[in-house]
Amino acid sequence: MNFRGFLTNSVLLILLLVPVFNLRARPQEPDSLLTEDIVTEEVHSPRKATIFSAILPGLGQAYNKKYWKIPVIYIGFGTIGYFISWNNDKYQFNKTAYQHLVDQDPETKLYEKIEALIYYDLNNPTHFENFKDGLIKRQDYYRRNRDLLFISMVGFYGLNIVDASVDAHLFDFDISEDLTMHWSPGMVNLNNDYYYCVNFTFNF
Repeated sequence: MNFRGFLTNSVLLILLLVPVFNLRARPQEPDSLLTEDIVTEEVHSPRKATIFSAILPGLGQAYNKKYWKIPVIYIGFGTIGYFISWNNDKYQFNKTAYQHLVDQDPETKLYEKIEALIYYDLNNPTHFENFKDGLIKRQDYYRRNRDLLFISMVGFYGLNIVDASVDAHLFDFDISEDLTMHWSPGMVNLNNDYYYCVNFTFNF
């Protein structure tokens, strides 16, 4: 092989190797499918649900997407509030009637609006004392009911918070079709006596 042939072969070899080195030297481009932004799903927060319902009853239920509970909550608050007002009105009425009875002022006779007065003769000392005691008992009765309803209102408010928190904890709970419950009637023997019972079977 002469020098010219050697040179020609060398040039051809270099030309063939350049693309190979070029491919090796070229940085690998990341796969566009692998480098897509990963969308992280926001975790449902029981803490948020609790705070929301503490700030505004029903807001935590809305956060949990349990919208049907919102009117139930406000119907509950409205009902309790109505009976608080009703019992307070009765308490104030009987309290004022008692004050009118004992002050002996002829201009203040609210107690005369009480229907039970027809059974009493206020000129009779015994009847007077019995009627007065009745007014005291009525005051205590309506005041106690009002105060218990206030406590019920606070309890219902707390229940609204607990409900939102529990729902938030169970928000992502998966109830699959494999989870089933069956029941059937049965009998159980206790000390040679047979009793009817209900059998529950859970499948997971």
